[in-house]
Amino acid sequence: MLAAILKDYNRLELEDVPIPEPKRGEARVRIRSCGFCATDYKAIKGIRRNVVFPLIPGHEPSGVIDKVGENAEGFQTGDEVIVQPSGYCGVCPNCRIGKTHYCEKSYTTGGDGPEDTRPGSFAEYTVVSLRSLFRKPKSLSFDAVCQTEPLSGAWKGVIHMSEMSVGDDVVIIGVGGIGMYCLMVAKAAGAGRLIAVDVSDHALDTAIRLGATHILNPAGVDVKSEIAKILPEGPDLVVEAAGPIEAVKLMVSLLRRGTRWNVFGITTHEKFELDGGLAHFLEARMDASFGTNPLAMQNAIRLMERGVINPEAVISHRFPLSRIHEAVETMGSPNRNKIIINP
Repeated sequence: MLAAILKDYNRLELEDVPIPEPKRGEARVRIRSCGFCATDYKAIKGIRRNVVFPLIPGHEPSGVIDKVGENAEGFQTGDEVIVQPSGYCGVCPNCRIGKTHYCEKSYTTGGDGPEDTRPGSFAEYTVVSLRSLFRKPKSLSFDAVCQTEPLSGAWKGVIHMSEMSVGDDVVIIGVGGIGMYCLMVAKAAGAGRLIAVDVSDHALDTAIRLGATHILNPAGVDVKSEIAKILPEGPDLVVEAAGPIEAVKLMVSLLRRGTRWNVFGITTHEKFELDGGLAHFLEARMDASFGTNPLAMQNAIRLMERGVINPEAVISHRFPLSRIHEAVETMGSPNRNKIIINP
């Protein structure tokens, strides 16, 4: 099969490799669509350094089961499926309380976080645990449902962790891929004023189209003062979905009584300061959101199947796997939203 193999930073190579065989409790999925996440891009470009080489990136796949291993109860060849990239054992204390993304034996197929990183889905086939499979609704495209994992992360961050309520004023800092999903979730959940902040005018134009009430580009305005004009009493929820430490610092600067923050985008180990007294007396609350779990995945599927959120509205580019290097270059451009790889 054809696969994109990351052999070192800035060294992504297309190669023919053996088709993997599923073991007991696993299935082999013929990949139809795979989202290109900023996490993949950071690994390829060496922006994040926790990569074990060689690695087949790609952790937002959907496809069709091509072969099942022994004990494949519930799934069979030909089933159209969505893959959750974060694997879990199902029996440790964290798994037993539903926090499978905290699993003591967690692994990822092509993603980030656990030390155990397995081949991902910038390839024609991927082998995954049956626990990681969800049935694709017939009414949805493969390109739509391959975005279940990032959409589920947005639902988990905005709704489950930060408990956004109808009418909340929300600021989303960074409306690339994950930030756009957070914006769509917030809009669907009844946000009052919904402010999108980004350095890309292309991303901001998309944010307006998808429901933002206001857009701000730090290149042209003082974002903090402009937000103060729009929200004199301050935001109820601020989601940092950008990545740079400056975005986190902006998030913290928007403190008011009862502000909730969600540290969502930054994955690098950088420091920022908090005023302990203000955080205490204003009852600020900080959450973070990493990865996904079956609860979030199932809720994301419901949002798509019932027409509440249409992930295809975020797609700006599609590339076959054979043009993966063009996709990498496009990921570095401000004039893109979600990129899909179609092996």
